[in-house]
Amino acid sequence: MGIPGLSNHNNGQQRLGITEPISLAGPTEEDVIKTRDLEKYLQAAGLYESQQEAVGREEVLGRLDQIVKIWVKNISRAKGFNEQLVQEANAKIFTFGSYRLGVHGPGADIDTLCVGPRHATREEDFFGELWKMLSEMPEVTELHPVPDAHVPVMGFKFNGVSVDLLYARLALWVIPEDLDISQESILQNADEQTVLSLNGCRVTDQILRLVPNIQTFRTTLRCMRFWAKRRGVYSNVAGFLGGVNLALLVARICQLYPNALPNMLVSRFFRVYTQWRWPNPVMLCAIEEGSLGLSVWDPRRNPKDRYHLMPIITPAYPCMNSTYNVTSSTLRVMSEEFRRGSEICEAMDASKADWDTLFEPYPFFDAYKNYLQIDITAENADDLRQWKGWVESRLRQLMLKIERHTYGMLQCHPHPGEFSDKSRPFHYCYFMGLQRKQGVPVNEGEQFDIRVTVEEFKHSVNAYTLWKPGMDIHVSHVKRRNVPTYLFPGGVRPSNPSKVTSENKSSKSRVSGHGQAEKSQGGKAVVFETDDVKKRKRSDDDMDSNSKNSKSLVSLPPPNREVHEDKNPISASSSCSMKFDEPEVNSMGGQKSEKPCLKPPGEIPSGDSETNGSVTGNQQMNPIVAATDTSNSKEEEKLAIEKIMSGPYEAHQTFAEEPDELEDDLLYRNQVKDYGGNMKSSNLDSSNSKPAAVEEPVISQETTRSTHLCSNEDLEELEPAELTAPLLSGTPAPVPLKKPLIRLNFTSLGKAADKGS
Repeated sequence: MGIPGLSNHNNGQQRLGITEPISLAGPTEEDVIKTRDLEKYLQAAGLYESQQEAVGREEVLGRLDQIVKIWVKNISRAKGFNEQLVQEANAKIFTFGSYRLGVHGPGADIDTLCVGPRHATREEDFFGELWKMLSEMPEVTELHPVPDAHVPVMGFKFNGVSVDLLYARLALWVIPEDLDISQESILQNADEQTVLSLNGCRVTDQILRLVPNIQTFRTTLRCMRFWAKRRGVYSNVAGFLGGVNLALLVARICQLYPNALPNMLVSRFFRVYTQWRWPNPVMLCAIEEGSLGLSVWDPRRNPKDRYHLMPIITPAYPCMNSTYNVTSSTLRVMSEEFRRGSEICEAMDASKADWDTLFEPYPFFDAYKNYLQIDITAENADDLRQWKGWVESRLRQLMLKIERHTYGMLQCHPHPGEFSDKSRPFHYCYFMGLQRKQGVPVNEGEQFDIRVTVEEFKHSVNAYTLWKPGMDIHVSHVKRRNVPTYLFPGGVRPSNPSKVTSENKSSKSRVSGHGQAEKSQGGKAVVFETDDVKKRKRSDDDMDSNSKNSKSLVSLPPPNREVHEDKNPISASSSCSMKFDEPEVNSMGGQKSEKPCLKPPGEIPSGDSETNGSVTGNQQMNPIVAATDTSNSKEEEKLAIEKIMSGPYEAHQTFAEEPDELEDDLLYRNQVKDYGGNMKSSNLDSSNSKPAAVEEPVISQETTRSTHLCSNEDLEELEPAELTAPLLSGTPAPVPLKKPLIRLNFTSLGKAADKGS
């Protein structure tokens, strides 16, 4: 079986990808120097493990392979197999993910797959007998099986090395030692969990086959992973980019610039994806139908595939979209980060910036004035671990609900990680930055009410079937000035940045306290996002100083309702409201800027986009060919990128669809109708579900849509409110809300705002 996306063109030279390359140019001497600088930077950042740790990982994998071979012989003997079959019984360990790609760092998990024969079951044997074997080994700690996950996994530490172990049960009586899992036939008669478990290994191996230079790919990917983590866009569960997503994006750039070094590939990564017209898909090879009838990504035939916002397609059958978690809000954030990276790379080409600038940590708690804080607690460490995993899987649903209920007018920016207040036992919290959609006129006194949205989300979370007493969740509105201090290093809130004037911007080159570079040349300064965030804060503070006598935005809670930590959680026991009075700024906290100017050195326009294949298989570039690549213009490269995006899937998204994660809302509303609003008696909750969080009457979403635009521009404090909602019979009538509203108030820039930032 051949490799999809690999074809012979130009006198037998192998080419990779579904289009011609954008450029065949080889590296310049400057590229070689800058790539060495990049490698030194990544080394200094601690992204490479030591030789001792590498040897330790290999020992763990070898020991784990021995364990599964003993395990499969034991269960074969227990099932009555004769001794010859017992001796022939076999299982194998494969790796995938960052370890298999060769881009893992110190302390990283090893993603592993155990492949076993047909008589070794997942439930009884893998999560039963193998779990028992591992639990009795002193070198195994923190053993945590998750058999009911979408992709069942057993996590543990082996001699201190973190391992995530998946299981694939093949339709074979004996697993050969030289098993090739890249073959399509391996999936025959496999269950869904096996197909999903095998997919990680198959995709990882296919990526390595489809890049022209593996070492160059690895260095570039390691760089982009570091960038994504520093800029807060590395989290698949939060709707950003995970490891496989980034690997696919980088691999495509390697195909388009097959002879470039990492220095140039990083620059082209941002240049290409800044211009990319999502939802045009990123693909390393053509999508093959296969012979097993498994569903593959195809928006022409699968209606749900038409509504994916940022499709990045896996290259192994069955080809799937690896970024189905992306929302319109997270796509907006990532698009701004691509743009920022492109601008910085151009400044680096002009010696006006350096790697520190590109890897500047994103100032999340400086970028927004309003945040949602989601706190979760449990009674012990095991309960908290389970509760944490469940809540994290539902946070994306909160973003989707806010986007839908506000018709996209309110945008969320989730922080990709969790925080913990060490003074509170068994506690985690998550944050989302909130802002009004840019480009929409601000009406005086305009407000959004998202109370019902939050209540729907909490009902969904509290429907956890494994809920136990002590598992709790609170959603709070917190303003920038009130963000908890335990979020900051050392528990110390950074002081307000000093004012940066245009004079000192152009007078010198420097790196700010946050590591943000400013360099001037010819009287011009290159200033990136941090100063824009500072300007935004100063603008907010200036307006706040004019409103000392304004009312507080947070109302007093109704009688007999508890206030948690003075943060006014949006829960069954408290109230809060919030108002936006921000200038038109981009999602990264800075002013909108023009599209970066593209100056590609030495590139040629792509060939026919219908031609399959893109790069030469040779690692060394013919200097004559490289010399002919120097005539390409900015417009030609732009046209080349446009041509890459033309194809059968272009502009497949035409209108919005209800996301899969929100389909449970219909069940939720139907049960309100069936049970008269008493969620306690509905089967949405398990027998262990928390009754206190689901006993409130529910306002029908069809009527409230959780969005109310209010015209009272002087409203600063919430009063007990009523909304008009239909009775279950369909007749409109006023229904009192037991919880006050969450109001997001937008005022014009001239309107006095609440005091402080």
